[in-house]
Amino acid sequence: MALSLGNITFDCQNAAALAGFYAQLFERPVDEGANEHFATIDNDAATPTFMFVAVHDKNPGKNVVHLDLHSPDQPAEIAKAVALGAKHIADFDEYGVKWATLSDPEGNLFDIAQD
Repeated sequence: MALSLGNITFDCQNAAALAGFYAQLFERPVDEGANEHFATIDNDAATPTFMFVAVHDKNPGKNVVHLDLHSPDQPAEIAKAVALGAKHIADFDEYGVKWATLSDPEGNLFDIAQD
């Protein structure tokens, strides 16, 4: 049997707060029962599930896994992310793809590319 992706897990300081950021970014609800230790975003609508787990020993430096998001209106999505607390790090145009790198409120990097 082949592996399948079940969750994208974020180690974080406050699970409910970071889940709230991504829930607003993706326009999906945070699942019931979210707290500062553990939270997920709308299991029924999202595949895979976005899971947030509070950890005390978060790895220092750049995260080795990040989200590559795509949008037909990249500037609007970048502005939305920044308004929600993200930091716009840099813009790139390589390999025939234009994208921006941002960091979420806890410093995890993610990219938003133009469709």
